Amino acid sequence: MKSSKLLDLLKTGNIVIPIYLLKYYKDFALTMDEFVFIMYLYNQGNNVIFDPKKICDELNIKNSEVLTYISNLTDKKLINVETKKNDKGVIEEVISLDGFYSKISLLVMDKVNSKDVTDSDIYSTIEKEFGRTLSPMEYEIIKSWLSNNISEELIVEALREATFNGVSNLRYIDKILYEWGKLGIKNKDDVIKNKKKFNDNKNKEKVDLEGLDLDWNWFEDGED
Repeated sequence: MKSSKLLDLLKTGNIVIPIYLLKYYKDFALTMDEFVFIMYLYNQGNNVIFDPKKICDELNIKNSEVLTYISNLTDKKLINVETKKNDKGVIEEVISLDGFYSKISLLVMDKVNSKDVTDSDIYSTIEKEFGRTLSPMEYEIIKSWLSNNISEELIVEALREATFNGVSNLRYIDKILYEWGKLGIKNKDDVIKNKKKFNDNKNKEKVDLEGLDLDWNWFEDGED
């Protein structure tokens, strides 16, 4: 099989590949063709009905090539062909991607904890604060913050803000970072200055209210 067939398939946009999978596929010791093939299965769902003819037609490859890739990916313990009964009680062969999902989860978490991949300690800081291990998806969210030049210092400040408000999830922290971004807050000093400005304005409003004579009879004022 010529790899150009599968590469052309990628260009059509019919196969969606998450960025982190594209980045880590070499860690699975996969060829590009094998990677595209498993991404095809990935886009079909976890339990894909094993229909060689359908796969051949959709990927424009031969039946022998399909069987070869199924065999290779099975040997690498990324997929497994199983027999199951469908809703009508008919036995079908399905391709399970449980092995692939398990390995990608372990791989991403290894990347999080590996100093060879990143010297950042922000992941362990958040895990310690949350009291649990981050999920692969949470890891990608944090990574996207860093990729968008949000400093670890600012992320820690947002984490503290979330913890102070009794919230322990990344969606809340992401919202804080978004709002700070609109205000031009980029580091810890900016956070402190913004809080001071907020408190000064709040105290000023309090002083203005205290300056009013609330016991004054406004209706009697001006009477002769």
